[in-house]
Amino acid sequence: MRVVLQRVSRASVSIGASPVGRIETGFCLLVGFTHSDTPAVTEWMAEKIAGLRVFGDAEGKLNLALAEVGGAVLVVSQFTLYGDAAKGRRPSFIDAARPEVAVPLYEGFCEQLRSRGLTVATGEFGAMMQVEIHNDGPVTLILERSV
Repeated sequence: MRVVLQRVSRASVSIGASPVGRIETGFCLLVGFTHSDTPAVTEWMAEKIAGLRVFGDAEGKLNLALAEVGGAVLVVSQFTLYGDAAKGRRPSFIDAARPEVAVPLYEGFCEQLRSRGLTVATGEFGAMMQVEIHNDGPVTLILERSV
């Protein structure tokens, strides 16, 4: 499982002209899955993200977690995180999980975030989406976990 986490002042996702998910302060998560990912991997990732202290405290130090600032999460599926462009000019996506594997992991991951008391907005799995991200800081982390 790969996640590109961006701390945002706001973020949204639309399909065509229709907005489908929007948050203010929080994290925009671009999320990809590979064949060997399991619910245990998504559970670990949800716990890691919920506990990350990347928001400034009164002294400006990165000491506060998402819940402490009243933040939310926008989760956007992105199989291209498993693209391999080492050879040729067109990336290979052979390492990206097929929808029958990835959809249950994606839905479970969103539910695991919600079960930690977080407000979660989403895009639509497999749709062509337009994502607007207002990166705050900027703060961007790449998180990865495998079996």
